[in-house]
Amino acid sequence: MKTIGLIGGMSWGSSAVYYNLINRLVNKRLGGFHSCSCIMISVDFAEIELLMQKNDWKKLDHMMAESALKLEEAGADVVILCTNTMHLCASAIEKQLSVPFLHIAEATGYELVKKGLKKVALLGTKFTMEKDFYRRYINEKFGIEIIIPDANDRETIHNIIFNELVKGEVLEISKSKYVEIINKLQLQGAEGVVLGCTEIPLLISRDDVDIPIFDTTKIHAECSVDWALR
Repeated sequence: MKTIGLIGGMSWGSSAVYYNLINRLVNKRLGGFHSCSCIMISVDFAEIELLMQKNDWKKLDHMMAESALKLEEAGADVVILCTNTMHLCASAIEKQLSVPFLHIAEATGYELVKKGLKKVALLGTKFTMEKDFYRRYINEKFGIEIIIPDANDRETIHNIIFNELVKGEVLEISKSKYVEIINKLQLQGAEGVVLGCTEIPLLISRDDVDIPIFDTTKIHAECSVDWALR
């Protein structure tokens, strides 16, 4: 088994989900007392959030690349970043590493292809929805069209993530708002919806909407286990 390096803390709640999923998947596949060989470095999300608000992506690039290098030096054979938005720093991370970096959008793209979808909606932070790093990656690599909510709905989605979900608050009224937004996107032709924030699966599940959802946390965790065990 290869050792997985995880950059976590964004938020710690979703990072805990990663750890749980990865270990359960390893045990399911190998049985017995098996668990995952992994190393996690967890950052202080308050520092990350402040830099995001300042739009200081140069500093964030440095922090993420430094974290990735620490994992490699500690013995990680592969590195994953336990968040969608911070994949804005993917290039900086990849330049720093000599071991593979498993991109969350690539893992998600393969799942969309498996389902034969051509047009999907993307929910996430405003950074993920409005900057093109995620949409462009999936569109150029897999030929899938990505649509996003309108400006007001993007604001709603973003605020629920930062004001509630990263603090561990899961409210029914917020779930209803997300479902309403997803239903509007379905009317615009979305064949599925990518939950492009690792906090959103804490709020929305496949039973809540009529179109397939793609839980990027679960997809990314499965991809890392596939790599570690192959």
